[in-house]
Parts: sequence; C-alpha cells; structure tokens
Amino acid sequence: MNPEEQNRLARKVTDEIYEAYPYLWEKFGQNGRERTEEDNHHHLDHLQAAYEMDSVHFFLDYTSWLNNVLTSRQVPTAMIIDNFERLIRLLEAMEVDDKEQKEHYIEYLQQALQHLDILTER
Repeated sequence: MNPEEQNRLARKVTDEIYEAYPYLWEKFGQNGRERTEEDNHHHLDHLQAAYEMDSVHFFLDYTSWLNNVLTSRQVPTAMIIDNFERLIRLLEAMEVDDKEQKEHYIEYLQQALQHLDILTER
C-alpha cells in the first residue's frame, strides 16, 4: 500500500470512529483523535511488516500487545475490534495498486479479530 493510500485509509477509519462514538471527543479531545489516526498508521505499518515477512503471527503478536496497552488505558477491546472491522470494510472497497497485498491485509485482520475473540473469552 502506497503512503497516499495508507494516509487516506487511516484518516477515513479515524473519521468514522469519531462519528460513531462522539463521546470520544469529550473523553480524549483532539489529541485522542490524532492518537487514533496515528494508531491506524501503526496498524497498517504492522500489516505491511507481516505481509513482507509472510507472517500472520507477527500481526497477532502486535494485536495482543495493542490490546494490553489500550485496555490498560481504559480503551476496551471492543474498540479495537470495531477499528479492525472498519479497516476490513474500507480495504475491501478500496482500489489499491497491489491487490495481493490488500487480500493479505484483510486476511490478517480477520485472523486478528478471531484472536481478540479468544483473548476476551478468558
């Protein structure tokens, strides 16, 4: 995914999250919105690394770490799930240069959702 596509996707996901959950503005303000967009860039960077290494486990390890960090900051796992589901939906609708890469990103995100389901069952 080229940088322009990544920027567009991270911004769109963040816009959707803040539209769906307006209380986030009150709770976290502009700084929280900026951190959410930054987090989405991290998600996409980790998807890129997992794709380059051909390792879904790399992304699953990142997902576990992310869940630990965010839940310790009072951000529920459900918000990560929501974020990943939005990424999948927007990726599916997106025209990108590398379709194989896009398919892998979607697959890794779907496996991460299953992984989060298992983590929350404990």
